[in-house]
Amino acid sequence: MKRKFWLLRGLRFLVFAALFITAVAFFTQSLWNWLVPALFHGPLITLGQTFGLLLLTRLLFGGWGGRGGGWARHRRAWQQRMAGRMEHLSPEAREKFRQQMQAKCGMGWMRSAPTEAAQAAQQPA
Repeated sequence: MKRKFWLLRGLRFLVFAALFITAVAFFTQSLWNWLVPALFHGPLITLGQTFGLLLLTRLLFGGWGGRGGGWARHRRAWQQRMAGRMEHLSPEAREKFRQQMQAKCGMGWMRSAPTEAAQAAQQPA
């Protein structure tokens, strides 16, 4: 009895998943065929091409599950590692590191509050 219950439940899930994916594909196809030819003089697409387009966008931008926010999570982890490394440096070494990074990476790298030397240089004598 339990095996039959789980089999029917799994089959029902697969049917609803297929219906959901097909509905999303029809919506995407309709939206594409309404907007792209009118705006960009692009081609109309078929349902098979729509499935391919959805799969391609999922591969390029969506990933395959797991925790969300991949780039944001990696960026926060990198910032925390850099902050931990910067804590152990002396103020002089920290300033030297910032100047080297600004020279290599551009103007806006690791902006922080002005140092005492920079504040003294900006104040009129």
